[in-house]
Amino acid sequence: MELYQLEYFLEAARQRNFTRAAAHLHLAQAALSEQIRKLESELGTPLFNRGRRETVLTSAGETLRQHAEALLERAAAAKRAVQDLISLRGGRLTIGAIPSVSACLLPAAIAAFRKLHPLVELALYEGTSEIVAQWVDSGRVEFGIVQLPTSSGSFDEHPLFVEPFVALISKNHSLAKQKTIALAKLADEPFILYKGRARDTALTACRTAGFEPRIACESSELETIRSLVAAGLGIAILPRLATRQATPGCAVVRLRDDPVERQVALLTRSGHSTSPSAAAFHEILKRHGPI
Repeated sequence: MELYQLEYFLEAARQRNFTRAAAHLHLAQAALSEQIRKLESELGTPLFNRGRRETVLTSAGETLRQHAEALLERAAAAKRAVQDLISLRGGRLTIGAIPSVSACLLPAAIAAFRKLHPLVELALYEGTSEIVAQWVDSGRVEFGIVQLPTSSGSFDEHPLFVEPFVALISKNHSLAKQKTIALAKLADEPFILYKGRARDTALTACRTAGFEPRIACESSELETIRSLVAAGLGIAILPRLATRQATPGCAVVRLRDDPVERQVALLTRSGHSTSPSAAAFHEILKRHGPI
């Protein structure tokens, strides 16, 4: 049973005459009659009572009419939904991101996207790089923004930016007025670690600098880390993006000598084409990367 056959059937039912229905459909009457016969053969029952002047539906034909109308309406709705998606007039875009990106980079990108495509529904999920990669792999999100390297999985990686790590220090600390500092000079300080891949980067950097950091606290919340640093609990080694917003009571000091940095990338499932909305968002992200 094909959709066009249902369209022919419904037109014949409306016109109650095969000749008039064929004219409305721009078909030969014989072609219309042949398609109706095929439907009747497939369903195993007559659909019309054919009279000399008028052709009316049988009870089976009336049942088919109700379902055919609903099926064609759904097909038309599906076509409109796909066209809306292609033209960015609808659809849903799901994004996964690490906290520093979702808090410090995505708000401006989302605002720009919403201004251009207000009818596309956006959903944002936040997690560690490992969790975001799992969401991409499972299809829960269409793309994810993570710190490389990625965990196991089949991904296409689209680099977004490389950024350095900096030291976030209480303004009351004796080191707060320095413009740069060697990481090794912080060996005796307590550290507040930012959970996730950033934590691993900070720990590796400290060990490379020749010391094992003394951990005072760990948190996955940027606001918690900023507040604890401002209160003097310790020093945080953070991606520069996480310090873009000024924090009362804190100073940002650049790290010198051996640079500490990370690469942030957009992940998509390998072999899967992205939607037009995802491609549009990716272009916006390129323009809203960290300064």
